[in-house]
Amino acid sequence: MNDPEYKRTRENMQEFGGAARCSKAFRESFASIARLVGDTYLSSRITGKVRRVVPNGAGLRGERNINLVDNLEPFVGLNFNKSKPFDSQFNAPSDGPTIDVNRDKVTWTIPDFNTDTYINIPEGATHCKLALAAGYVSNYEWVPALKSYEPVEEAPNGVGEIVYSDAIALGAMVGSDTNLTLDLTAYAPIPVTTVLFAGTVIVFYQMVNGELYELAQGHSMKIAAAG
Repeated sequence: MNDPEYKRTRENMQEFGGAARCSKAFRESFASIARLVGDTYLSSRITGKVRRVVPNGAGLRGERNINLVDNLEPFVGLNFNKSKPFDSQFNAPSDGPTIDVNRDKVTWTIPDFNTDTYINIPEGATHCKLALAAGYVSNYEWVPALKSYEPVEEAPNGVGEIVYSDAIALGAMVGSDTNLTLDLTAYAPIPVTTVLFAGTVIVFYQMVNGELYELAQGHSMKIAAAG
């Protein structure tokens, strides 16, 4: 831990630890949906993306800031399940989620569409729900007194919300536009050092005796916007 020959190793360990903490906050902000739509390697893939951000941060090696706010590109388009990319499961035309200027409201409008044409329907599915998820993650910084990386802002960090559409019967037109809105004003005001990530989700169901049951597979989610 003190040998000068291992100085670079210690620096890498510290920054990896910071990336892991930031990655955990990212996953926690989508905790209500991540297990359903995520693959086995989601955690390591998110940590890898955070590690890509670290070299852009201010500070000495081993103590560089994790500046998500100015490095959103690696995260937009992130699929929670690499083998089921969201765009391969659902590709109906829409403008994608819109984050308002205060970053405390997200909206997603999907014009009426034919489910047979724009949804890759898994075997056994009779219905689906579209969902809009959003999560806050703070920048992280090295705190010498604690010898660890800590969030620049404690709140909001690692928290989020999700809203689902009504059940959509598969095999025909939806019949109307689908409008999803997330009101996040309970977390306002949002610090400038905190990112709001917005994800689009599709979850599949099978109706049995009038009840909807989640399928074991086929669900998908991606990060579609950030700000």
